[in-house]
This record gives sequence, C-alpha cells and structure tokens, in this order.
Amino acid sequence: MRMKMFAAFVTLLFVALALNISAAAPDQHTGTWKMNPAKSSYSPGPAPKALTVTVVSDTENVKLSSDGIDAAGNPTHVEYTAKYDGKDYPITGMPNTDTVAVKRIDASTVQSTLKKGDQIVMTVTTVLSKDGKTRTSTFTGKDAQGADVNNVVVYDKQ
Repeated sequence: MRMKMFAAFVTLLFVALALNISAAAPDQHTGTWKMNPAKSSYSPGPAPKALTVTVVSDTENVKLSSDGIDAAGNPTHVEYTAKYDGKDYPITGMPNTDTVAVKRIDASTVQSTLKKGDQIVMTVTTVLSKDGKTRTSTFTGKDAQGADVNNVVVYDKQ
C-alpha cells in the first residue's frame, strides 16, 4: 500500500512539473523581430531608420525591449515587463507614455494600451502571421506632439 501511494505521489509530481514547464514555455510571440521598412507605413512620418524588437513571452507574461534609430539618427529604447491581464505596468522610453496594459485577444493577437496618467494615448494591436515569421503592429492614437498616429509596422522574425 505504501509503495502504491509513493508511486501515485511521484506520478502526480511529474504531471505537475510537466504542466508547470509547459505553462512557462515561450510562445510564438517570443523572438527577435526586425522592422521591414518596405512593408511598413508611418503616418505621420518619417519612419525610423531601424527598429528591432525583442519579445520574451509565455502564456501569462511578456517582456518587450525595442531598440532603434529614429529618423533624425538618434538611438531609441523602449522597454516593459507586463502580464497579459489588462492591468497597467510601467513602460520606459516613450515621451508621452508611462504605463502599458497588455491583453491577449487570441493566440496570435495581442493588444497593448499605452497611457499617460489615466489618459489613453495609443493602442497597439499586434498580429502574428500563421507561419510565425511576420509580426504586424498597428499603432493608433496620438504622438508626443498631439498629432494623430496611424502606423502599420511590419517586422520579420530574425
């Protein structure tokens, strides 16, 4: 009897560990993504000269880091760590934004809401292609100068 209980305990332990490992496994959003300027559109422009986004994501959490060169040749860096729970988390590197709230729409779609204080300034909807090689982010809202933003940024997986 004692041996059967021990075997059952060990089996449950392995199942629990397997479930925990699979829940924390990276998902299809994880990767390094480089902007494809030929497929991207910026309104108002001009587009950045370069932009690379690194995402580390599982089913519950996301860490995003973006490095680039703006149209004037200045380096840019945006970073945040958040949960996919729709709550506000700090974001750095954007002049008119201090928090981001991230939620999953489905397995390939994520929506991020950028705020300054309690005011929404930008919504970013990111969709991954079925083959997982392309990431398209649609930005709508206002820039730091209050101008309307309607950017579609296409990234290729590196």
